[in-house]
Amino acid sequence: MSDSELSQFLLSIALLLSAALAGGHLFARLGMPRVVGEICGGLLLGPSVLGLIAPNLQLWLFQGFTAQAVVLSVFYWLGMIMLMFTAGFSITPKLEARDRVLVLALVAGGLGPPFIAGWLSAPWLGNSAAADPLAFTLVVAIATSVTSIPVISRIFIDLDIMNSDFAKLTLVAAAAQDLVLWVMLAVATAIQMETHVEISDIGGVVAATLIFAIASVLFLPALLRSVGRATISDASEPMLMSYLLLFCLGLVAVASLFEINLVFGALLAGLVIGRFQSTQLAATRRRISDMAIWFFVPIYFALVGLKLDLPGDFSLMPVVGFIVLSSLVKITSVALAARLVRSSAARALDFGITMNARGGPGIVLASVAHAAGIIDDALFVAFVLASIFTSLATGSWLRWRLSRDTALAV
Repeated sequence: MSDSELSQFLLSIALLLSAALAGGHLFARLGMPRVVGEICGGLLLGPSVLGLIAPNLQLWLFQGFTAQAVVLSVFYWLGMIMLMFTAGFSITPKLEARDRVLVLALVAGGLGPPFIAGWLSAPWLGNSAAADPLAFTLVVAIATSVTSIPVISRIFIDLDIMNSDFAKLTLVAAAAQDLVLWVMLAVATAIQMETHVEISDIGGVVAATLIFAIASVLFLPALLRSVGRATISDASEPMLMSYLLLFCLGLVAVASLFEINLVFGALLAGLVIGRFQSTQLAATRRRISDMAIWFFVPIYFALVGLKLDLPGDFSLMPVVGFIVLSSLVKITSVALAARLVRSSAARALDFGITMNARGGPGIVLASVAHAAGIIDDALFVAFVLASIFTSLATGSWLRWRLSRDTALAV
């Protein structure tokens, strides 16, 4: 890379980060999820806006030399990995016995009917990508069912209800549900990579993914504890940050080596690190989260916005159809499941609308499926817009409900 190309690349990164941070700040001031503003910041720099106003400038900024797309894609994948790594920190499945029935109901309601609805509706969505039909159907079913732990966590923090029973139950249910869905995404991407898929191949992929997940969760904490006794107690915080990031990248590399989706590896790395409760590690996790939230993740979401070509790829029926169908099924099934275990009608609806937020994971799903060739540009746009719309709807709903029902914060 020449000096001029390096300058051009650094300018593009600076513009993406600036646009994402400015958009996120503006949306946060308006009471909306920051992630949506970060995507809109990238949208302004992409073919949807800047590409229409000054197409030559847009191409020079982001496709100015041969290697630029490759280097930007490195930041894209690093941002995705850091997002899922830090999301894993929040998965703490500790529950009171009385809450377990409700959480199981929320998981069943959030997984079962939405997944079936997505599976059945997949043939009607249409897809021009050269995708394996089973992989495509799985991805649509996952996209209908996924819940955004990072977005709803951020909404809970902004509304100061993170320590409420409602927030705790929602996050645990969403975490359990999404772990199942990320296993399925790993299976879908593995199927897409196979040239000829047999039932035995699918069984092998599922088995490999489950073994990798179980081994990571059961054995890695013990290994880290034995290593940590000799190293962590004497490590400075910067050194500890390096160790944790090395662990994340190492697990992601191993997952990729075994053809298990690297995003799933990053989530497992965060889940394993999140199980350690020492004060020193908690402080380091916060430092890593801050670095991710204010640098890598905004660039990732800006790059997602940059990839959206609304004039070229926006198709009204797939977008509206997917958003309406998936939202109706998800909200209704979660709310009914909560009602069956005697939640009030209002609280059941709160659970349904909150667990309908797709946010970051919905966008990560779209990114992974698009990169793997499972979905085409039009469906990528539909999935991203669904994530944006449902995140906005959840934030607005909870803000309105909290103004009328303070019990939500208890």
